[in-house]
Amino acid sequence: MTFTAIDFETATGSRNSACAVGIISVENGKIVDEFSTLIQPPDNLYFWRNIEVHGINPGDTAYAPFFDEVYPEIKKILAGKTIVAHNEAFDRSVLKKTMEYYALDYSELNIADRWECTMKIYKSKGYKPARLDSCCAKQGIELNHHEALSDARACALLYLKSF
Repeated sequence: MTFTAIDFETATGSRNSACAVGIISVENGKIVDEFSTLIQPPDNLYFWRNIEVHGINPGDTAYAPFFDEVYPEIKKILAGKTIVAHNEAFDRSVLKKTMEYYALDYSELNIADRWECTMKIYKSKGYKPARLDSCCAKQGIELNHHEALSDARACALLYLKSF
């Protein structure tokens, strides 16, 4: 079981507005590395609803790096790996749209077009609802919901427990 779990938080409804990322690297079924950072979204613009969800605000990211500044580290972690996310369609689109915004080439990551999705896995096991917080509660996984690194870690643990 070797894979990388990822979670993004966004500042607005736009998928290119990543304001935080958490990444967990798993090798042979064990968490071996964690990476997280705040990211300054375009124009450091936030919607109040997003702030209500994750608690990150413009003051938190005013001096945070832009995505293209943290991308070399993200690329090193993700390149060629099996990627897992709880709502893979959302997180995959955030990565793609944010990379597109900064004119970065998604194909150079050499990752699958569709990622592994713990939400789909747990839905198929009959979990209703299959939200991250609900799945973690049923599996006894600690979660600080909507904190990117906590969400990524919880996703990794859910994936490990799904087999």
